[in-house]
Amino acid sequence: MKANIKGGHAFSYVEVELAPGESIMTEPDAMSSMDASLDLTARFNGGLIKGLLRKYLGGESLFISRFHNATSTPRSMTIVQPTPGEILCKELNDEVYFMQPGAFLACEESVKIGLGFAGFASWIAREGLFRIKVSGHGKVWFGAYGALLEKEVNGEYIVDTSHLVAYDPSLRLNLQLAGGLFSSFFGGEGLVTRVSGKGKIIIQTRSISSLAGWLNPKL
Repeated sequence: MKANIKGGHAFSYVEVELAPGESIMTEPDAMSSMDASLDLTARFNGGLIKGLLRKYLGGESLFISRFHNATSTPRSMTIVQPTPGEILCKELNDEVYFMQPGAFLACEESVKIGLGFAGFASWIAREGLFRIKVSGHGKVWFGAYGALLEKEVNGEYIVDTSHLVAYDPSLRLNLQLAGGLFSSFFGGEGLVTRVSGKGKIIIQTRSISSLAGWLNPKL
């Protein structure tokens, strides 16, 4: 499989070329165009029960799409995300990552997709009790609104709520005020997530909730 991310930080998309016999799994609305000879099938991700849990607890689609090249020559398709922003590819090597709802776009068939408990801090921050969990071996494509920044945490790091896209589940997340009570609320920062431990996090530079809060008074 060949895959190239194009479009820059603002409007990323993935051009995928499937060799004969290859397949890729995507979110149902992630394909924007494809060769007509590619086979498309929709199925429950991991079965009916896991699919329902993924939808109602993880904020993802009930079904997952499988694109397969059953021809004798390479075939191509394009994968996009619903919002402007950057797409990244992560190569898993027997690793596990948690992702915020809506971040997952596509993966190789060797990657496992499930749910992981994100903790009550995530629920209080209105980001849900569970996160999408990707694990195993293979490539995963994910994205979010804005540019994506990779940060290696070794100790403690502060991230504004709704900006944490993906992270190593061995990291500990705690919700707290950005500063003192007066400074946190009148300074406009409010609640933040304190990330503790050693591992990698992916941060988005923009958030949909902040955009909505900025737009609403102007409508």
